[in-house]
Amino acid sequence: MKKKVAFVCVHNSCRSQIAEALGNHFLSDKYHFYSCGTQIKSQINQDAVRLIKQKYGIDMEKTQYSKLMKDIPEVDIVISMGCEVECPYIGRDFDDNWQLEDPTGKDDIFFEKVIEQIEEKLNSLNDEKVDYE
Repeated sequence: MKKKVAFVCVHNSCRSQIAEALGNHFLSDKYHFYSCGTQIKSQINQDAVRLIKQKYGIDMEKTQYSKLMKDIPEVDIVISMGCEVECPYIGRDFDDNWQLEDPTGKDDIFFEKVIEQIEEKLNSLNDEKVDYE
């Protein structure tokens, strides 16, 4: 049975959405991926949408939307995208904190570095040595 993984950040509009999209793109045979936040934005970060579409051909606006923790199924693994000021409270401890800087408002080069970091972190989920139990 596939484990369910949630990526959490405050607004569920950028890093967590990228992680959900790339997780589903690369590892959907092993995991179910979700993203969520403790607050939501009306749309996914448009720079993230553009860059993920250019690099991977994934249209996040067609497959994803901003969600709260209560809007996703119960998950096995909860990963914080990075708590720069304060971690969102989700009712349980995070299994991991990827400590990614928020690229919102930054240039494409910075955005692409964060996207690459997310892809590398997802590869670590694929490594059988990683165990969040």
